[in-house]
Amino acid sequence: MRRMPAVLLALTATLALSACGGGDPLDADEGAGDTPSGGTTDDSGETEGGASSGDVGSVVVGSANFPENELLAEIYAAALSDQGVEVSTTLNIGSRETYMAGLEDGSIDLIPEYTGGLATFLNPEITATSSEEVLQEAQDNLPEGLQLLEISEAEDKDALVVTSETAEELGLTSIADLEGQAGDLVLGGPPEFETRPNGVAGLAEVYGVEFGQFRSLAAGSNLTVQALANGQVDAANIFTTDPAIEENDFVVLEDPESLFAAQNIVPLISSEVVNPTVEDALNAVSRALTTDNLTEMMVQVVSEGQDPAEVAREFVDANL
Repeated sequence: MRRMPAVLLALTATLALSACGGGDPLDADEGAGDTPSGGTTDDSGETEGGASSGDVGSVVVGSANFPENELLAEIYAAALSDQGVEVSTTLNIGSRETYMAGLEDGSIDLIPEYTGGLATFLNPEITATSSEEVLQEAQDNLPEGLQLLEISEAEDKDALVVTSETAEELGLTSIADLEGQAGDLVLGGPPEFETRPNGVAGLAEVYGVEFGQFRSLAAGSNLTVQALANGQVDAANIFTTDPAIEENDFVVLEDPESLFAAQNIVPLISSEVVNPTVEDALNAVSRALTTDNLTEMMVQVVSEGQDPAEVAREFVDANL
């Protein structure tokens, strides 16, 4: 995602098709509202570089195709709705490569993002690892018309995870311990992990770790957990807030070289729909989210099978 790769334009059609399977149609009106933060208003009441002054506007909230992102999208939607914003949702769009096209063409306005993943997508040569530096990297490379609001302390990082049995057998505590041993092992992860710079290529470049085989699995799904628990893969890319890690006594391998950068949750939004009401509502969400309460909500959604929209509503009612 440096200056939005040309391939994203081609993916716009894919976004439109995939959206048919979940959420509301991608035809909600562009938001109109009060003067956005950083914008200027002329005598006619129109805001340069943002929404027009007037009502609180409308926002189409999207999500990636894994449970946590859907939950976060529902939290954003509930918080905005409580402030009088007209909200519709388009959930489970797909990977970052797909939903960024929707943000650029205006079919969605807002999505929960992760600073490290976004920054790396925009600039594969990123070297920053701290929350502040990673956020700045992402902001510096955002496509025109998009902006990041306040980041949350809540963080959900990519991690390389093994079973406790594998960790004990191979003497693994760190990703570095896999060097020289990974050639006989199968790595599982979402399809994009095989090609992203902080995925398979990064493991080889940063740690000298090259797995014998990569098995493509759905991001954030129970299939990944089951494949690891059943021995179909020997290591897996699992998000750190996934309750399955504790429930299965999995071992998260340390990342001493910071291959996986800081991954603070942050609203990524079209500047066209930003106004004080929208900004205040989303920043309030960011201030309320923590890694601990996000993990607790993921237990409700993933382990207990509760409706993400209901879990989101409970969170917003209790915290905002």
